[in-house]
Amino acid sequence: MKFKLKNENIASEFVAHIEKITGENAKRCYQCGNCTGGCPVSFKMDHGPCQIIRLMQMGQDEAVQEANSMWVCVGCMQCYSRCPQGVSAANIFEGLRQVVLRKGEDHQEIEDIPMPLLKGAPQQALVCGFRKFVS
Repeated sequence: MKFKLKNENIASEFVAHIEKITGENAKRCYQCGNCTGGCPVSFKMDHGPCQIIRLMQMGQDEAVQEANSMWVCVGCMQCYSRCPQGVSAANIFEGLRQVVLRKGEDHQEIEDIPMPLLKGAPQQALVCGFRKFVS
């Protein structure tokens, strides 16, 4: 997959919006890979945390929004604890989820969740899951 640089400024409105709502500065990331190396679920992601941040730096808004990484992230903050620049990919992923969910686009339909899981799961897990996947 090839990515083209949109412009030399590399500051899209989308990235500026994500940085504003999360308080994270994606430009600080210098791609050391510590976040991806420590992420317990990066093997399930289309693009690892540092790759998503790099796509954001390059202004590849569509590629970022189409990746499954924001939905797979468990928010354990391992990325933040390992980052020498103090960038939290987990916070960025949360911001990306919020942007999609605020558009009213659910990632998971409630009907798709098996009833035995709904009946047997702890209430807190259900609330957290619905907050993450349903607008």
